[in-house]
Amino acid sequence: MDLYDSGADFDTINKEFPLVQTDYIDDFDNEICVTSCALALWEIGQMTEDKVSYAKSIIDKGACVKVWTEEYDTKAGKGRQKELDKFWNKISQPNNKVRARKKYRKITNFYFQPDDLLTFQLKDGNYRAVICASIDQYRGQCNYVLVPTTYNSNKKPTVEDLKAEEILGRQIGSGYDQQTTREMQPGIERIWELSDGSCDFFFGVVKLAVDHKVFINFKDKFEKVGTLKIAEGLKQTGFFGYEDNFDRFETIFGDLENYIKIFQQQKYSVKTLCNI
Repeated sequence: MDLYDSGADFDTINKEFPLVQTDYIDDFDNEICVTSCALALWEIGQMTEDKVSYAKSIIDKGACVKVWTEEYDTKAGKGRQKELDKFWNKISQPNNKVRARKKYRKITNFYFQPDDLLTFQLKDGNYRAVICASIDQYRGQCNYVLVPTTYNSNKKPTVEDLKAEEILGRQIGSGYDQQTTREMQPGIERIWELSDGSCDFFFGVVKLAVDHKVFINFKDKFEKVGTLKIAEGLKQTGFFGYEDNFDRFETIFGDLENYIKIFQQQKYSVKTLCNI
């Protein structure tokens, strides 16, 4: 549906999300994928007779009904069957009201920019600092992704001050071999070097997202004091949270050690994560 809304043609959509999967885990997995794709195709007016027939053949296998009945109970299985019956009644009929492509407004008048080093002052009089790692826009929502640092001083920070500080992040288990993990996350070696030889994980930073429409209410509490760029390959997500008021920053940064403990986060040197 995102491809459809972005203006992609139907050949591209069918290629990216084929109704008929050549490779799948099992019949349960296949049913979920086929019914999801079929519903999307029906919504955009692309459900042909052969696709309807194929979807019906997958539904008739009863894979999900069987699993839900065996692993949960008969009630769960009947519930799944009821939804499948509703689904079939819908897609087996022509869609006389094809969903129009949605146009989402793109924000261009940003308050801050990626890689901005931002400082703010809490009630205790001390300054804290975050890095605006990115600005993400999706389906009309625009988020400033802020990465916490450990800076805490009565002095307004500079980029030079931050070089002695740390950034919050987390390790993420990897089931891949080292070479594949390295290819999937360029720069991960910087983190591996700190882990006593362990190389079986990815890395992600802690992200606090603030929506553009919400940020207007307290953006004036933040001030840009320079730029600090986290290495692109190390910007993956280790933890993600939405913050909708400045009180949340008071709570998080007012007792950062407790926040770190609760969410099992770690500290990593700014010099390790940033291109400085």
